[in-house]
Amino acid sequence: MALVIHGPHPDHDDGLPVLRAFDLPVLEPGGHWLVRDVWGQQAVGFCGGQPKSAKSWLGLDIAVSVASGTPCLDHFAVEDRGPALVYLAEDALPRVRERLSAICAHRGLDLAALDLDVITVPVLRLDLKADQQRLDATLARLRPKLLVLDPLVRLHRLDEDSSADISALLGFLREMQRRHAVAILIVHHFGKRVRADLGQALRGSSDLHAFGDDNAYLTRLTGGRLRLTLEHRSAPAGEPFELRLAARQDGSVTHLEIVASETRASAATLGDQILTVLRAGGGRLQRAELRARLRVNNERLGEALAELEKTRRVTRTPDGYAPST
Repeated sequence: MALVIHGPHPDHDDGLPVLRAFDLPVLEPGGHWLVRDVWGQQAVGFCGGQPKSAKSWLGLDIAVSVASGTPCLDHFAVEDRGPALVYLAEDALPRVRERLSAICAHRGLDLAALDLDVITVPVLRLDLKADQQRLDATLARLRPKLLVLDPLVRLHRLDEDSSADISALLGFLREMQRRHAVAILIVHHFGKRVRADLGQALRGSSDLHAFGDDNAYLTRLTGGRLRLTLEHRSAPAGEPFELRLAARQDGSVTHLEIVASETRASAATLGDQILTVLRAGGGRLQRAELRARLRVNNERLGEALAELEKTRRVTRTPDGYAPST
């Protein structure tokens, strides 16, 4: 029988370490997602889209969600809450704060209480060794769950059409992901050519699309609406859905929100009714009591309660359901 060596060969100290397949680390139950159905734990990929398609807003929405544990886009549950770190190369720091404050105001969050940091250097060049080392040290110090870099074009002076140049930059980002166990979302622009495959519409080398573990693509529709298309390397993607930038009448508290289809609107309406009844009750209500008060069939009630639990708007206890605090 041939000898199977699992460590360095005795005559070669620089051999590669290996593990038997059975000894590889196992994902914990539910441990695949950072934000369920949107972005995976330690996933690296792109938020791509046309100019002025709210790419930065989506990146910040995900960052606030991870830092706070509140649902992304008021819908997608955070599975792995933790610190987040963002760098917006095209926005002045007061504008970054304004955007983050607006998202927090919409969700009823205190920005000061969030474990959310902003890189404040005017220029960050990830094709330069010195800046790579500074980012490496920052990730080691802060240990974020998520890093948002926005946009790619301001992070280097390479030829984006050069596979060799881009692969070196992507290799550095992958190294950071593995070394620091961090998910990385990179905002990037679409090129001028229209593509049926949105991943191929990312400006520059095709290596960009191939690189992403999870990607999010925003396309503009009429009437100020946007379509968000998600794709995942290791999970099926749901159907694309529509978003819009919403705000109060005075233009404050700007945030992204899902444009509900009839099905989503129906579910949302029942969810709102459940929350109203629970809050009016001043305590906890069992499912049978909710069904009697709302006069809704059991299946629809179950679906709405499951969605409310998933987005952490209600909590189920032995004494019944209650609004989450």
